[in-house]
Amino acid sequence: MSTSASGYDLQSLSPVEIERLAEKLTPEERTVLLDHGTERPFCGTLLDNKKDGVYHCRLCDLPLFRSDAKFDSGTGWPSFFQPFDSDHIHAIEDTSLGMTRIEVRCPRCDSHLGHVFPDGPPPTGQRYCLNSVALDFRPAHI
Repeated sequence: MSTSASGYDLQSLSPVEIERLAEKLTPEERTVLLDHGTERPFCGTLLDNKKDGVYHCRLCDLPLFRSDAKFDSGTGWPSFFQPFDSDHIHAIEDTSLGMTRIEVRCPRCDSHLGHVFPDGPPPTGQRYCLNSVALDFRPAHI
């Protein structure tokens, strides 16, 4: 079994398990997560979220990003400068649209989350540009 540095199970889900979890998705969530689509900019429900908490994978619930790593990139999508745990992000080369980008996927369910670019703020210089529909926000408990 594969476990992340922060103690989460990263064992890949089977196609059957992914399809079972996908039954709860809306058509837009399915398009983004499973078909590698992109939501339109400035329309995602989490773009302006300023609450303290953790953003999880919408499909398999793996924690992906903490709210203290979120910033306003001005791009129209929720942006973060570092993941919850580096093991919780799977980056692959994406050559669609006639350019080379780095796609970000969930390592457990292989869902498409967005892309990462090298133009973010310190300390990492990274901008993880994500689709709101790919994320489930959990507020921190006080």
